[in-house]
This record gives sequence, structure tokens and C-alpha cells, in this order.
Amino acid sequence: MLANQIGYYSLILGLLLSFLLCGISIKDLNSSSKRINQNVLSLSFLQLVLVVVSFLSLILSFINSDFSNETVFNNSHTTKPLFYKISGTWGNHEGSLLLWLLVLTLFIFIFLIKSKEQPKKYRIITLLFQQIIIIGFFLFVLVTSNPFNYLFPAPTEGLGLNPILQDPALAIHPPILYLGYVGSSIIFSASLSAVTQNYISKEWAQHIKKWVLVSWIFLSIGIMLGSIWAYYELGWGGFWFWDPVENVSLMPWFTLTALLHCVLVLERRVTLTSWVVILSIASFTLSMCGTFLVRSGILNSVHTFANDPTRGIFILIFLFILIFLSLGVFFLFHKENNKNSNNFFWLSKETSILVNNWFMMYFLSVVLIGTVYPIFIDVISAEKISVGPPFYHKLIAPFLVLFLLFMAFGPRLKWIKSKIENRNSLIIFFIISVTLTFFILKKTTTDLLLYTILISAAFFLFFTTLKELFIQKFNNISQKVAHFGFSIFILSVLFNNVLSTEIITNIKVGEKYNHNKSEILFEKIEEKKESNFNSIIGYFKITDENGNVIKLKPEIRVYNQPIIITSEADIKTTLLEDKFLVMNLVKGDEYFNIRYQVKPFMLWIWISVLLLSLGGLMSLFKKKYEK
Repeated sequence: MLANQIGYYSLILGLLLSFLLCGISIKDLNSSSKRINQNVLSLSFLQLVLVVVSFLSLILSFINSDFSNETVFNNSHTTKPLFYKISGTWGNHEGSLLLWLLVLTLFIFIFLIKSKEQPKKYRIITLLFQQIIIIGFFLFVLVTSNPFNYLFPAPTEGLGLNPILQDPALAIHPPILYLGYVGSSIIFSASLSAVTQNYISKEWAQHIKKWVLVSWIFLSIGIMLGSIWAYYELGWGGFWFWDPVENVSLMPWFTLTALLHCVLVLERRVTLTSWVVILSIASFTLSMCGTFLVRSGILNSVHTFANDPTRGIFILIFLFILIFLSLGVFFLFHKENNKNSNNFFWLSKETSILVNNWFMMYFLSVVLIGTVYPIFIDVISAEKISVGPPFYHKLIAPFLVLFLLFMAFGPRLKWIKSKIENRNSLIIFFIISVTLTFFILKKTTTDLLLYTILISAAFFLFFTTLKELFIQKFNNISQKVAHFGFSIFILSVLFNNVLSTEIITNIKVGEKYNHNKSEILFEKIEEKKESNFNSIIGYFKITDENGNVIKLKPEIRVYNQPIIITSEADIKTTLLEDKFLVMNLVKGDEYFNIRYQVKPFMLWIWISVLLLSLGGLMSLFKKKYEK
């Protein structure tokens, strides 16, 4: 109970410090000193400490199973392992918003420390914009989503955490994802500040690029962790389902990727400034929308607004304030520094980056419509519809071909003006790509024409980036590693879609199931008891068409609080493929339903995202002499 009080009052003091910080900062704007008032740094640090104390208080309440705290009561249980008690702190709406607040205050303090070479007014106005966001979150947490609500009398037991959330990948997924989301808040505030000071310049681009990279890297890794969790935990064997919850993290990734490329242009030529500011605003707006949509339950049911009108109205008002504020600043203060420099030569790196932006905006539009449209229809007609993978595949696949081809050419171009070099090697790569694709797909029964074009384009990108990485001069290595990682990602995803096989059947213990020269033997089941669940383990012996034998042991778990049955897949991973087996009980029968899948190149999907992120990390720590 003491931890609850400490956590709650720390938040109130933190909110008061925000107003004090704003007052001192505004006063400091008019002072003649070239340095920021030391009190600003001290108060910013104190605010961070107070939010850290509040967050640690909530963690302590979870560890001690303090069920007088409503958040702990709703999301924990005495038999839950310690690791999941701690991760349960941010595995709910209230705790996740407190985590958001923690990262917001951490990042603005780091910004103030790391931006000492930047103009004073720019730093102060960035702080003011950031404090507007922080005040909004303080009010949102305290007024509608208080993680320290008190229950009396205190219950003796909690309701528990959803078992599918009790997973290591998902435990570390939200903090990493939020580092990506909240990193975009600094970009947002700094961009608006730079616009008011007419400071959108090469120097500013070099400064802000680090924040764009940090946000982009964490968001990429966060999305990957969520994808890995969905793959092995949800039981359907897929790494991406175009689910709305997945989409809300993908949308700011598109804008951040476009922004990163625009900043590279801005570093060399003072141009695309409007793109940079608009993408900075869009990245943070989409990040915040994503967090609110997921954590407020709007995506699961639009009627969450009706169940909790205060929370829903606050979300809408806060979002509109930020959007109108940012657009107002943009239209009032933004000046295109050098309009003539927007006239790019048609064959140049600048033009290729502009084309990249158009593609990113198209992909973003498709995902945004597919995510928001069902919500919109539900609001105006109470009719529930879902937008599934076919919608995205049909709209994205044709443009993905063009995008891959442009991506193969773009990095090879020079700034200002360029020409296509090494045409013979490009022709050879194209012929090799089409030939390889034909031999790979000739025995498949998929949509041959579409996948031939897609995989040929992906191979073409792979070979051109491979040459750039290992044969060309050893410069701009970070870009080459990132693009090479992306080419592997696209190839892995396409092969996974085309070459995957699946067997779904009902089978009893002791039975065999034969399919296309493969055999599945259900040997036995075994029961096992853990602290917070009982487990039924199935033992399967699988012989493939080449006579290779593997043994898999999927589980069915029955959790005690809350009482939920989950299926845990068993996966054998190699460099070339995953063998994935999951089983479920068939009600009222002695049969078990099993799903056995062979998923080619699954491991390379995760490796490719790590390579992509490594490219960003190398760019972040690149020495000046390498630039």
C-alpha cells in the first residue's frame, strides 16, 4: 500500500514539475545568456527520477502481489512466476502508459544533455513541445488510467495475466517497441522547434538523424519480437497476419523509413524540408495512435468508447490538439529554404529517394485504410467486417515489384546527376534472377505469374545488393548492410509463402497418419504439473518423404488463474526450414487435432531484420571520417 501512495504522489509531483519547467523555459527564452538555465536541466532530471520512482513502485506492487492495487489485482496472481509478475507491470493499459511516460521523460533529458552544441532557443522550444506531450500523458494517466487505484477491502487473490502474454518475447517486446515509438516524439518536438527557428538545415539534419536512427532501430526490433511471438505462441504458424494490432506498429515504421532517407538528402542539400517536417509529425502521430488504439481496446471493439467515455474522449481531444498544433506550426512558420533545389535531375540519388517516399506513402495508405476502415464501418453502421491478408496482398504485391526494382537501382546512383553504370552486370543479374525463379517455382501450384515476377525482382535486388556489399568499394557500408538485409527479408518471406506445406488432421494416441510419403506417428501423451498451469505433452514421431525422422513434443496447457487453455507449438529450426507442430483437444472426443507445417527460411526472416537493424546501428556509430 505504501508503494501505491509513493507511486501516485510521484506522478502528481512530476506533473507539477512539467508546469514549472515550462515557466522557467519560457523565461529563459528571453534571457541574454547563451546557455540554458541550469535549473531546466536539474528539474528535467528530477522529473525523470520521479517517474522512475513511480514505475518502480508499480513493479514492487506486482512483485509483492499487492492486490489492494487495482492494476495488480486485474493483471497478476500469487502463483505467477516472478519474471511475468514484473513484465505484467507494462502488460496492461495503465502500466503501459506509465512506461510511455517514463521513456518520454528519459528521452527529453538525454536530448538536453546531448544537444549542447545546438542553438539555445531550438533546445528550449523542443523541451516546451515535449513537455506539452508529457503533460498530456501525465493527465491521461492520472485522470483516466491511474495505475495506483486503491481497492478496499484488499482481495486475497488476483485475476491473473492472460497466459498468452506470459512469454519472454512478449515481455520485452513492449519496452523495445515503446523506445521506437517515443523516440519519434523527440523527432516531432525537435522538428516543430526547428521550423519555428527556421533551423531546418544540414547541421540540424546531422543532429536529428541520430534520433531517427534510434527510433527506427528500436521499432524494427520491436516489430520483429512481436512477430516471433505471434509465430510460435498463437498456434497458426504464421509470422504476419496483417492483424490491426500488428499494423499499428508497421505504419510509423513506413514513415520513419521515409524520413530517414529524406534526412540523408537534407544532410547534403537543403531540400525536401517539407517532407522531413511532415514525416516527423506523421511518425509520432501514428506511433501515439497505435499505442492508444491497442491499449484502449478500440481495435477489439469500438464500443470501448461507450464503456469508458472519459478515456475515449481524452484520447481524441489529445490527439486532435497535437495534430492541429503541429499543422499550425508547420503552415505558419515553415519556409522552403531553397525551392530551386527541389528540381532534381531525373536520374539521381535524390530522385530515387523521392520515389522511395512515394512507395512508402502508398504502402502506408493501404495499411491505414485496411486498419481503420472496419472501425469506421462499425461506428456508422454497427456492422462488423474484417480486412484480411488477401486485401493487402492484392494491393501491395504489384507495387512491391516496382519498389524492389527501384531499390536495386537507387543506391547505385550518385548525388545531383548520375547515369546507369555496369549495364552488362545488371542484365546478367536479371537473367540469373528469372532463371533461378523459374527452376524454383516450376513444380509449385501457386499463382505462377505473380510469384515469378515478385521473386525475380527480389533476386535481382539480392544480387545487386550482394555485389554492392562485397565487390564494390568499402564505403557507406551501413546502407549496404541494411539494403542487403532487406533483400534477404523479401526473399525469405516470398519463399515462405510459396514453398510452405501444411497437414491438418484429427488423430488418436497410437495412430499413424500418412500424407504424400510422409508419416506422422502419435506415440503417447504425458501430463506435467507446473506452478501456474497443468500441461498435456504429446509425443510425435514424424518421417518425411526422404526418410528423415524428427520428434516433436507440442503441449496443451491449462492455466489456473485465469482458467484458460492454450496450445504451445514445438518447432525444430534449421538454417533452411522450420518444422512446426501444434495440437488441440477435440471436444467430446478422444481425438486430437494437429497442424504440422514445414516453413522454409523462417530463421532468415529474423536474421534479415537483425541485419536491417545492424545497418542502422552502424550508421548511428559511424565515425566522421567514414561519412
